[in-house]
Amino acid sequence: MINTEKIYTILCILFSVFIVTGNLVYQKFVTLPLLPFHTFELSVGAILYPLTFLLTDLITEFYGKEKANFCVKLGIIMNIIVAIIIMGMDHLTATQWSLINNETFHAVFGLYSVAFMGSILACYIAQLIDIKIYLGIRNLTGKKWLWLRNNGSTAISLLVDTGIVISFMTLFGILPIDRMGALIMNSYMFKLFFTICSTPMFYASVNTVRWLLSQTPEMKSHNQTP
Repeated sequence: MINTEKIYTILCILFSVFIVTGNLVYQKFVTLPLLPFHTFELSVGAILYPLTFLLTDLITEFYGKEKANFCVKLGIIMNIIVAIIIMGMDHLTATQWSLINNETFHAVFGLYSVAFMGSILACYIAQLIDIKIYLGIRNLTGKKWLWLRNNGSTAISLLVDTGIVISFMTLFGILPIDRMGALIMNSYMFKLFFTICSTPMFYASVNTVRWLLSQTPEMKSHNQTP
């Protein structure tokens, strides 16, 4: 039988997976012609990044501020561990018959240690802002307007996150400075577009988690109490 802590653990794992994966693949930039009047130009690491805010909003909705903050800190710790492991592997010498030589490995993963510092800073600040705004909107609206607290909090926090991480990477020469403004705008507009389009997914996720929680022994016992 599933319990509330298992659901929370699954949400935290998904959050950490999205954060770590995004930082691993960020160096590849693509164009996405999703709209007839605009083509998005952004890092592949940003494509699924808005889902991290969906997950923390879910946790905030059902588990509160403290556990949402813990989830964010857990994701950051996972990032640090992965960065340390990759830095160590980058210093090892490849064999002559290795399919990936030292130069290729360093070109792909060598800048991860720099990028993740900006990503951690941006993620931590933006997620805390998201959680605070989400709870603020919920305090004002109660259980109404689920879409507003999800989209409103995410729209603001994503702008903060995108501005910090791209500015940080430009400052350290990872991204060309002449592309900074365009990358911030393209990345943010895509994330906002993705967030709005994923609103039905958030409603479905809320209903799913609510149903799963109603099946837990804790909730069943509570509901059966006279």
